[in-house]
Amino acid sequence: MIKSLECKTMPLTTADVDRIIQMAWEDRTAFDAIESQFGLTPGDVIKLMRAEMKPSSFRLWRARTAGRKTKHVALREAEVNRFRCPDQKGS
Repeated sequence: MIKSLECKTMPLTTADVDRIIQMAWEDRTAFDAIESQFGLTPGDVIKLMRAEMKPSSFRLWRARTAGRKTKHVALREAEVNRFRCPDQKGS
């Protein structure tokens, strides 16, 4: 378990935390995708990012994601309806 944050169903591994951070930094990955995959709400993601990043990096990330339409499915345009990049492996 990483810094007392855990998924609703199981503890997060180091690999899970790394993947969540990667997804959180991606512009087109919505917080809803992180929630469906790991069970973390946007507030949980913010707590994880604050705990795992340097303060300056966290501030840059928050400034980048605050109000960004692509990070919230409800704010996205209708044509943006996927969680994965077409080049990404998997289903």
